[in-house]
Amino acid sequence: MSYIEIKNIYKIFGPHPKKALKMAQNGENKDNILAKTGHTVGLQNVSLSIEQGETFVVMGLSGSGKSTLIRHLNRLIDPTAGEILFGGENILQMTTARLNAFRRAKLGMVFQRFGLLPHRSVIDNVAYGLEIQRTDKAERLKSARTWIERVGLAGYEDSFPDQLSGGMQQRVGLARALTTDPEVLLMDEAFSALDPLIRSDMQDELMKLQSELHKTIIFITHDLDEALKLGDRIAILKDGALIQVGRPEEIVMNPADDYVRAFTRDVNRSKVLRAKTLMRPTGASDDVTTANTTGWPEIDSNMRLEDILPIAIACPYGISVIDHDHQKIGTLSKDQVIAALAA
Repeated sequence: MSYIEIKNIYKIFGPHPKKALKMAQNGENKDNILAKTGHTVGLQNVSLSIEQGETFVVMGLSGSGKSTLIRHLNRLIDPTAGEILFGGENILQMTTARLNAFRRAKLGMVFQRFGLLPHRSVIDNVAYGLEIQRTDKAERLKSARTWIERVGLAGYEDSFPDQLSGGMQQRVGLARALTTDPEVLLMDEAFSALDPLIRSDMQDELMKLQSELHKTIIFITHDLDEALKLGDRIAILKDGALIQVGRPEEIVMNPADDYVRAFTRDVNRSKVLRAKTLMRPTGASDDVTTANTTGWPEIDSNMRLEDILPIAIACPYGISVIDHDHQKIGTLSKDQVIAALAA
């Protein structure tokens, strides 16, 4: 079982959801249900499995249900039908006391509009979660200082939110979420309010922290480039329904339908495709023998196409692809690299 299991979730908004729920379960589309019942389908039979330690991105256009979905994971919203399990425990069956303890211990939230307390200094904002947990003041301030430094804000401990730029405020929000050492980070359009350059910096900062921390991150976005950059896997929603789930390269190379294809049409494939996706696996019928690869340059299986290209151009024969144990798992030729770019 995966760490987080979302099973057959339906969410119907309206005063009398049972009739609309039955229609949704019978496959009626969102527009017809609204016309016939006056109820809105927020989510329609969504099931997802999220592994511990992965960055899982949920994306879609406005009204797709992505923010509705993430609000189910901390039970700000309860589903009309379905189950949500963390580590095998159904959070929908938790008592109020158990739910509050679960939220405090397991979940960290990073909001689009930062959600900082304006009357509190940076260090007091960052320490707020530990204060709620009644952690000793000296200990919580020590932890807060550590995370303020980790997100690049050392020296701003005594500043107030209105004295900081948007990017700096979001760093405070990220530090606050991490200070309580949650198992899961819920990030709802966390970088959408930032200017493009600051947004890119925050994406890089998150990836750097994740490479060290290995948190389970559920990240909501409407931006495919952001999803492809951050996500180990991506789920695409449309009108409350799940359209496709896969690794970034799977989404780009094999879009499930015209909706996904329209999203991926203008994607820079060189920033998405990786060596392990393009290589000929060792032992395949068209793979060369190990003896013939002696002296070939070796690249990590996760290297992106944009970084592979100059190596492929410089090497007239081919490239060996290795895994994290430095074992050869495949080969790449210059023709394969060029073909992937051309496609």
